[in-house]
Amino acid sequence: MDVDQFLNETHSTIDQIRTPDEISTDIVVLNQTERALVNRVFENLRVYSPETMVGVATRIMDLERLSVSISRYPSMHERGILAGRERSTETLIDTLCCFGDGERLLTLPTKAILGKGFLVAKFHAFAAITKVAVNSFFAEEEIRQLRQATLNIMFTLMAEDVYMSLLDDPNLNDEVRRDVAESLAELWEHRLDHNVASVAPVLDAVWTVRDKIAPNFGTMIGTSELLLLSIALDDSWQSFISRKLGQEDVAAAMEEFLFGLSYEDISFIRKELRNRGGGAIGRDEVPGIVGHQVALANEDPRIFFRAYTQRRNNADARKRLNAPGPRKTLEDHYMQFIFEQHREGARHGS
Repeated sequence: MDVDQFLNETHSTIDQIRTPDEISTDIVVLNQTERALVNRVFENLRVYSPETMVGVATRIMDLERLSVSISRYPSMHERGILAGRERSTETLIDTLCCFGDGERLLTLPTKAILGKGFLVAKFHAFAAITKVAVNSFFAEEEIRQLRQATLNIMFTLMAEDVYMSLLDDPNLNDEVRRDVAESLAELWEHRLDHNVASVAPVLDAVWTVRDKIAPNFGTMIGTSELLLLSIALDDSWQSFISRKLGQEDVAAAMEEFLFGLSYEDISFIRKELRNRGGGAIGRDEVPGIVGHQVALANEDPRIFFRAYTQRRNNADARKRLNAPGPRKTLEDHYMQFIFEQHREGARHGS
C-alpha cells in the first residue's frame, strides 16, 4: 500500500470515529469540533508532509483502540446485581456522596479509573498535533483552535478533580452534592463534561488576563487586578465575583490565583512589608523572599493544571491540619457556584 492509499483510508476512518451519541455508552474519542480540527490537519499535511500525516493518524487510531477497550467495561448507567447487591447509576451516586477520598478509589468503576488515562493520552495527542501545526506553518487561527481544544481536554481532566474536591466538602448542600456526583458519573461515561463548555472559556480568560497583569506586590492588594479581570468576562463570572468575593475563603483563594503564590507565601510577604515599614516589593524580589518563582506563565496548559494542583494540595493540607488559609481553590469555588446557580434556576423553573 502506498502513502496516498493509507492517507485516504485513514481519512475515511477518522470520519467514522465515534462522536457523542445520547444512546451510546462508549467513550467519545473526538467530539464534533475536535474531529473537524483533525480532518483539517489531515488536509493540510496531505500536501505539506504525508509522513507526518501518518504519524498523526496513528496517534488518533491509538486513541480509538484505547477507547474501545475501556468502553467494554460496564457502563455507569448499567443496572444489575453483583454478588447479591444492586448496581446502578443511583448506587454509584450514593457511593460518591457517602465515601471519602481515602475510601473512594477501590469502590470506583473500572471504566472511571481507566478513562482518566485515556484523557491524559488524548491531551498528549492534541499537544503533539498542535506542535506539528506550529512547525508546519499552519494558519494562526488553526493553531489557536488546536490550542483551545487541547486546553479544553485539560479542563475536562481538571473538572474531575474539582468534582472530587467538592464531594469531600462536608458543608456542601446535599442536593448540590448529588448534582456534582451525577455530573462526575456522566463525565466518566463518555469522558466529556457539559460544564467545561461554559466554565473553561471563563477560567481560561481569567488566567490569560491575569498573566498580562503585573500584580501589585507593593501592597499585596489585588483590587485593581480583580477589576481588570472582571471586564469583558461573562455574566456568570461577574455574578460569582459580586456574590461570593465577600466570603473569606473565596477572597483568599482569589489572591492565591491572582498572585501565583500560596496563602502562606502571601502572608510571609505581608509580614516582610510590615517589617520594612511599608514601601514596595518588586516582582523580581519575590522569588528571593519566598524561595521560588511565581507561577505566572501562560504558554502551556500544563502550567495551568500544575498551578491548580498545587493550590488544591495546599488547600487539602490546611483542612487536615486545621491551618489558616483557603480550604478550596478558586476553581472549586467557581464550579460550586455554577452548580448552585443551576439548582437555583431549576427551583424557580428557569
